[in-house]
Amino acid sequence: MSDHDAGDAAPTRRIRELPEDERPRERLLRGGAEALGDAELIAILLRTGRQGANAVDVARELLARFGGCDGIARATVPQLAAVKGVGPAKALQLGAAFGLAVRLARQRIARQPLNEPRLVEELLGAEMRLLDRESLRAVLLDTRHRLLRVEEISLGSLNESIAHPREIFRAAVQHAAAAFILVHNHPSGDVSPSEADHRLTRRLAEASRILQIPMLDHVIIGVPRGGQPGYFSFREAGVL
Repeated sequence: MSDHDAGDAAPTRRIRELPEDERPRERLLRGGAEALGDAELIAILLRTGRQGANAVDVARELLARFGGCDGIARATVPQLAAVKGVGPAKALQLGAAFGLAVRLARQRIARQPLNEPRLVEELLGAEMRLLDRESLRAVLLDTRHRLLRVEEISLGSLNESIAHPREIFRAAVQHAAAAFILVHNHPSGDVSPSEADHRLTRRLAEASRILQIPMLDHVIIGVPRGGQPGYFSFREAGVL
């Protein structure tokens, strides 16, 4: 059957064949990144598509296959490269772009007091959502509650992260932290705290009072769902 037989879908137009006001690059120049959707921004990174699919089509396929931008960011370079129309070079470019986004978020947030859990989520959320195991981290703060450094205390299995309180307070003392925030991720995306999370929070809160290094919060990083934020804060919940 010919490509031009009746009933066949019309061939996908290349981006350069689209009207100028529909091309992603031109729209980015006119209106900035906010004027584009996720697929169009990714298409600019891809530059080209494949036979029968332009760069926007391939970008939409990536978003569908990996479950959105978070999923693409979590994907490995080989997983991205396996998508037809991507390949190793474009997969590396995507990985670099998402990596820069994570660093930019951290640098911007680090210059202000981390006095709200949403700021902690902005600081570490993009990075920690990429992990397939639980990571327990101490966000060490100065006297003005600005970031000193982030210390990874433990990297656990998919379901449990184990750390003795002394490891957390050793990092706080070593770096002369005035206070700290505990952060860990749930790879499942569900931010609901487990009983183990509650036990660890209680133990650390008690130790922080004894050592006089306040634990300001314990934040669980997950995935935003149903209009709810992608984190759980023990302080906001009234536990701390």
